[in-house]
Amino acid sequence: MLMPHPGFLRQIVDEYEALSAAEAARVSEPSPRARDLAYTLCVSTGTRDVRVALEAAHRLLATGPEPDRARLVE
Repeated sequence: MLMPHPGFLRQIVDEYEALSAAEAARVSEPSPRARDLAYTLCVSTGTRDVRVALEAAHRLLATGPEPDRARLVE
């Protein structure tokens, strides 16, 4: 399986979790952006369920080096 870049993975995990938390209190259905992020997480981790994808992403991020965020903005 291809491994996603840790910086990219951290970025989509952070954005998905923040968006999910913000939407949980006010809407009953995920926004199109949340669905896109969930899909990207699943594809990036080789899973089909966003909960499993988040678990896999957190495991991958815990075992790898912390990404250099400045390099991702270039």
